[in-house]
Amino acid sequence: MENKFLESVSRSLSAEMPQNETMDGYLNDILRVVRSLGEDLREEEFYLNKAWLEIRDSETFHSKILHFFNDGGEYLQSVNGDINEGSWRYLPSSNKFMINSELYDLAFLDSEFFILSKHGDNKNLGRPEYFVMLFEPVGRSLEWREAMEKLFNKYRNTNSFYVTLTLVILVLVIIILLLSY
Repeated sequence: MENKFLESVSRSLSAEMPQNETMDGYLNDILRVVRSLGEDLREEEFYLNKAWLEIRDSETFHSKILHFFNDGGEYLQSVNGDINEGSWRYLPSSNKFMINSELYDLAFLDSEFFILSKHGDNKNLGRPEYFVMLFEPVGRSLEWREAMEKLFNKYRNTNSFYVTLTLVILVLVIIILLLSY
């Protein structure tokens, strides 16, 4: 019994990142396990007034695109330093996000990642499924695969925390039981 417990603890501590060829493929697997660790769109402090760096898995994508969601619905997009202005809006009744005239669903949000999926069937239209942005200081030195590893580590680290906490509680219970005899 003890070996099975240690084996399951070891397995959860060494969770392997899924392997894929595309960022959408990675995200389809990773978002399943990290989604519950994310925030909600109504928590604007996670995305407002920050520089969000867009990342893509395309070999031909070399632009530096920053997205700014400012107070009052002001949206700024910087493409290699050239600014485009627009608007953004959170739609609380449907928990959707509008950027200019495009509608998105939230895929994941925290202080480092802002991942949206365009509403509708993008896969069949040949477009990427996800619109991925990283907080610029975090994302500027990462390639897209490293960003996926960083996102998966959120699950891995949380999983390790719970396993460690369970082990500590188990050890404390055993010590208390031994001392009570």
